[in-house]
Amino acid sequence: MEQLIEYIFQFGNLTAQQISFIEEQTEVVELKKGSYFSKAGKTPGEVAFVVDGVFRGWYYDKQGEEVTRCFIQEKSIMCDYINFEAQTASSEYIQACTDSKLLVFSKQSWEELSQIMKPWDAIKSKMVQLCMHQKSRKNPVISQDATTRYLEFLDNHPYLVNRIPLAYVASYLGVTQQSLSRIRKSLS
Repeated sequence: MEQLIEYIFQFGNLTAQQISFIEEQTEVVELKKGSYFSKAGKTPGEVAFVVDGVFRGWYYDKQGEEVTRCFIQEKSIMCDYINFEAQTASSEYIQACTDSKLLVFSKQSWEELSQIMKPWDAIKSKMVQLCMHQKSRKNPVISQDATTRYLEFLDNHPYLVNRIPLAYVASYLGVTQQSLSRIRKSLS
């Protein structure tokens, strides 16, 4: 819970009573590797703070191939927020890449925080902006060669490569697993 409170304090200050209320609104949820936090075709109903673990946001392209769009790791808010707010079905999946621990807010709890705590809307707005920025596809430009994309991935996500399957890294970079293996071998 301390990690969540530290995260929130980056965006604004709250009283001890408000912090207690936030704590009451969360539920600890553990997900096993491969489990889904949210699925395409379903309306997202929760916002989570990642205490431990790594998730990937992904979708199917027109050819039916999985495309990893982003990775979400510890000390981050996680949600398909546009569909969460609009109460519409998502077109993407959010899947655990590792065993994970979350602090989860239901839609009702999330909205209740706004109704009861005056500073919450401003804090929430800043958290959601950061969440949306992190979730936006920030991987290297496809026009770059695959080695450059991989090296930029290592610079931007130095701790992920040893925590997630290489198939997800390859999907994120827009290369095949075989190509990624060749790139890794040539760099070692």
